[in-house]
This record gives sequence, structure tokens and C-alpha cells, in this order.
Amino acid sequence: MEQTIIYSNSQNDFAYPTLSILHIQTEALKAIHDYLYEQKLLQLMPVMLSPITDPLSHETSDARINYFGQELQLTKSMIFHKQLAIASCNTKGIYIMSPNVRLEKPLKRDSGRHLIEFSQVDIELREVKALKFMELLEGLIISIITRVKGKCERELEDLGVSLKIPKRPFKIFSSEELKKKYGEDFEKEISLQEIDPFWITDYHREFYDKEDPDRPGHYLNYDLVYPEGFGEALSGGERDFEYEILLRKIKERYQNPETFKFYLDKAKDGKLVASAGGGLGIERLVRFLAKMPHIREVSLFSKVPGEHYQI
Repeated sequence: MEQTIIYSNSQNDFAYPTLSILHIQTEALKAIHDYLYEQKLLQLMPVMLSPITDPLSHETSDARINYFGQELQLTKSMIFHKQLAIASCNTKGIYIMSPNVRLEKPLKRDSGRHLIEFSQVDIELREVKALKFMELLEGLIISIITRVKGKCERELEDLGVSLKIPKRPFKIFSSEELKKKYGEDFEKEISLQEIDPFWITDYHREFYDKEDPDRPGHYLNYDLVYPEGFGEALSGGERDFEYEILLRKIKERYQNPETFKFYLDKAKDGKLVASAGGGLGIERLVRFLAKMPHIREVSLFSKVPGEHYQI
């Protein structure tokens, strides 16, 4: 059985993935590309620097640079770029293998699932509802697990892992109901109890997540969550795209509309469309497939919040 190679220094221990984990990652990535190609989604190239990026619904440190007088940010996610792209491309959907930098606070160090530099497959579907996107993702997850289980039998055996192929449809839970039952840490608690991936819906978070027109104060968004305590896999939702609604929600969150001027101008000109999407974290996916206790064990040159790094 392969062993994880540990490189130590006075500040940190660096755990490099085994060959078994890298084989699993390779097959998972192949499954993603094949499935999305079969679904007729177009692949776009990533954006790594931009005047605007995802504001997120939780605090991170700034990752900005000044380039000849223009302030640019390292990409936290391609949410705005996806919306602009899907509006300008008359196609079913798009996806990007997107590198992201989120300078998370050190308290996330021991979560087991946070990195400040990570990759996600960012997907957006044109003019669909949340359930349609959720159906696509369920098919994707099943396709990935099926391929890894079939192609990586020896590697899974080396790691002592047995993968279970989930059945559709995945369970759907309401965040409101879970919070009443388990408290603020409901996602962690329900993840520990479930044995298959599942959905949690209706979070109050970013201004671009669509409000439910039938239930004021509720949102048509979702998290895909891994079972066995592995936690969040994907975050996404339907998108608001009308100027007045976006502007109101930005102000409600005490954000500066000038920060999002280019995006808002497109909405004002009617150049955004209805869509739904989400981002599936690659390292979190591989951690779940390989059943590793910490995400650093599946990431080459991993950067965990609050730690110091060297090559």
C-alpha cells in the first residue's frame, strides 16, 4: 500500500498526495469533461484577474493588485463572468475549470475542507430553474463516482476506500427546517448523519441569488453536501438578473453599487438573462472520493488558511 510522503519544516507539515489519489483525481476530471461534453455544455477558459469578483457572503482578506493604476482582484469565483457569458452566448450551458483564490481567515484551518487556493468546475445553464440544474449535477456526481469506482479499483483498495454509487433523486432539505432542528451548525450535523450526497436549499446570502417570488425572504439557491461529514461540495442557485432587483439587494447588503458598475450596466441595458449554476470544488471532490481526513492530503502544494508555505 502506498504511503503519503511528508515533508516537514519548523512551521508546517506538508502532505503530498499519493499516486493513488492522483489517479483518482485524473479519472474524476475525465468524468467531468466527458459528462459535460455529452450534455452539450461549452467549455470556457478561466479568468484569474478582474475588476470585480464574487463578494461572497462571508469575510475573507483582500487579494488585490494595482496594475498601472487599475485595481484588479484575484478571482474568488467567476459568478459575474458566467452570467455575462451565458447571456451573450446563445447556448444551453457553459463550464470553466476555474482556479480561485480566497484568503480565508485562519479559523478555517481545522475545518478539513478549506484552502485559500483551489479549483472548481464552475457551471451555468441558460434559462433554467434550480431543479433542472440540480438534476444535471446529480447526473454528474453519479458519473464521477461510477467512473472512479470502475477505473480505480486498485487505488481505492490501496486507500481502504469503498465507494457507494448514490441513487437519484438526491434528498432535499430546507436550511430553515434544519436550523430549527440542529442549530447554526446544521450543515455539519446533517452531513454526519447522511450516507449519500444531498441538497440543502434556501440560504440568505449573495445578492445575485434569486429571491423566491412566491415566498418573500426566501431564495432559490442550494448547496450540494457530501455525506459522512465531508460537508459542502457545491454552492449555487438561480440568478436574479433585473437591474432594479440587483441594485436593491446590493444596497440591502450595504455593498457599494459602484463596485459592480459594469455588471449593473449590463443588467440595466437588458443584457443579462435568467440562469442557474454553481461551482463544484475539485479538491473537495477528490477528498470525498479518497476519504481523506483533511483536504491538504489531496492537494499538491496545498495552502490551508492560517498556515505558512514553502515549496
